[in-house]
Amino acid sequence: MNGAESLVATLVDQGVDICFANPGTSEMHFLAALGDNPGMRSVLCLFEGVATGAADGWYRMKDKPASTLLHLGPGLANGLANIHNAKRASTGMVNVVGEHSVSHLKYDPPLTSDIEGLARPLSHWVRRAESADTIGWDAAQAVARASGHPGQIATLILPGDTSWQQAGAAPMLPPPVAAHRKAPDGARIEHIARVLRSGEPTLIILANKATRGAALEKAGRVAAATGAKLGSQFFTARIERGAGRVPIARIPYAVAQATAFLKDYTHIVTVETKEPVAFFAYPDKPSLLKAEGTLVHALVGEDEDSELAFDMLLQALDATGATPFVQPRIETPVPTGALNPTSIAQALAAALPEHCIVVDESLTTGRESMSLTMGALPHDLINNMGGSIGYATPVATGAALACPDRHVFCMVGDGSAMYTIQSLWTQARENLNVTTIIFANHSYAILKAEYANMGAGAPGERALSMIDIDRPRIDWLAMAKSMGVPAMAVETAESFHKAMVDSTREPGPCLIEVRL
Repeated sequence: MNGAESLVATLVDQGVDICFANPGTSEMHFLAALGDNPGMRSVLCLFEGVATGAADGWYRMKDKPASTLLHLGPGLANGLANIHNAKRASTGMVNVVGEHSVSHLKYDPPLTSDIEGLARPLSHWVRRAESADTIGWDAAQAVARASGHPGQIATLILPGDTSWQQAGAAPMLPPPVAAHRKAPDGARIEHIARVLRSGEPTLIILANKATRGAALEKAGRVAAATGAKLGSQFFTARIERGAGRVPIARIPYAVAQATAFLKDYTHIVTVETKEPVAFFAYPDKPSLLKAEGTLVHALVGEDEDSELAFDMLLQALDATGATPFVQPRIETPVPTGALNPTSIAQALAAALPEHCIVVDESLTTGRESMSLTMGALPHDLINNMGGSIGYATPVATGAALACPDRHVFCMVGDGSAMYTIQSLWTQARENLNVTTIIFANHSYAILKAEYANMGAGAPGERALSMIDIDRPRIDWLAMAKSMGVPAMAVETAESFHKAMVDSTREPGPCLIEVRL
């Protein structure tokens, strides 16, 4: 077998069985190897930012890494924004980046670039595959890094000659890696137990693996036994929420609301996260959101086992029999009338089917109203951890591929959607059950609010022209149709609810334009 075939075989053997690809000339042997290996699923993406975002969505639902195929340095550069978001979400990902053959590089052909230099700031591990004989070992190391806890970004650079040359004897490879989570320090557990026994107001902030599964249930038991409150940062990688789940209060995005939310807590306990900070710096506003004098204590580090930590904490508190409070079901009536953040959230709460996945990049439309969906049927909520817009439609694509039996709702503003709208084409090609909801306010509305928050005054006509995107207006129905996705527009709360419900009755993708 050649180097490319060895690489693909190793990825499959190590548990990486999907590749989100945007191939170029130097990757043709790798592309052939993808097609010839029945254990690998190949998904074509029309932009590298879709490929990397889809790999992020896959990991968030599967807890195992996907691979991407990117074309030289420019292809990697196109994918970096969503690699940034993935890194912030502790996603594991294996990026295979094509490169010129070694003999060709000395001539400085046009696509030559410093791929390592581009990759290193957003990768935990970067390696150039030097030969067909060693590429299997390189691939196994990449998967091992991506599969750890927390997940990591591994970037493997594949020169053309490494890809096409014949490999020697199959290398001895390590067995596939199971994500290992460190045990938390016992003294730290005892310290947090003392804090909780004090009775002083305490907020436990959960993140990453602690916002779902057994870890979340056990966190709820700690809260029930001690009176502590459970919270999360405003953005989280994935939360299991809705009826029957332990509810988590979301720290608000805006600085004033966030500081008001946190002001009465004497203690903040962090679980797989850091203390809350403002998303941006604003004149005359704090960066740290806690009140002066609030003490911050780490219970679980980012590489540690949250479930084990809560087990240990429950034992230290003598509270193993505590029963957590769970969110009751709230039957939200179907709203009527005008579309606004409240009626949109109410329509969403009434329409979400059980065990669906909600990918949220609604920004101004949904930012402060998602709490109204807490009593909906149980579902998963995915947020943008890194803040680089254009994440939602690719992440929804990857999540739908990871969970074909679950419907995905992707909520995105019109400005954000234009960054990676090519996702619709992949959704149609793969017949994915994704409802893309475009909130069309014809502007980067979030920037109008931030203009004032930054103390820049009222935007003038020329400044507004750089924020509004209504000249010309984007025809979302035509955009969807051009990529094979059926679409409809809604202008009332009741028609929005009906469109969402109808979208779950037929397989495949659809788009709903919410005209605001």
